[in-house]
Amino acid sequence: MVNIRNIVRLLLVLAWLPAYLAACRHTPDEEQVRQAIAAVAEAAEAGSAGGVGASLSEAFDGNNGSLDRRELVNMVRVLALRGEHIGVTMGPVTIEPRGERLLATFTVTLSSGSGRLLPDQLGIYQVESAWRSEDGTWRCYSAKWKRSM
Repeated sequence: MVNIRNIVRLLLVLAWLPAYLAACRHTPDEEQVRQAIAAVAEAAEAGSAGGVGASLSEAFDGNNGSLDRRELVNMVRVLALRGEHIGVTMGPVTIEPRGERLLATFTVTLSSGSGRLLPDQLGIYQVESAWRSEDGTWRCYSAKWKRSM
């Protein structure tokens, strides 16, 4: 004879199983970095200084000391205050593990909708960014870029 209690228990387990599995699912580190890079690009286009800074480590070093986190965030803030629009077109992102860190390389094309940015700041750049997990969040702590064209 079928025990009703066992059937009810089985139905309860089956009902909770999808929620349990979803809670256990972890976004892979590489995907988290890809999402962070995309978020920075979107924030730059929107003129959101806070959005650009959100994925950067406090100790961010850009192009071997030529630009730190504060300077980069302030640059986006100034451009937004001046009403300038930055167009950001991302190329494919390649991610390589380096021990506990990740190295992301990609191309990015910067354009200006307002035309007031200096022409030497626009163009295609090859970017190499280094990422590490800080308190469970992947943050860029170093980036190097050079103009491709």
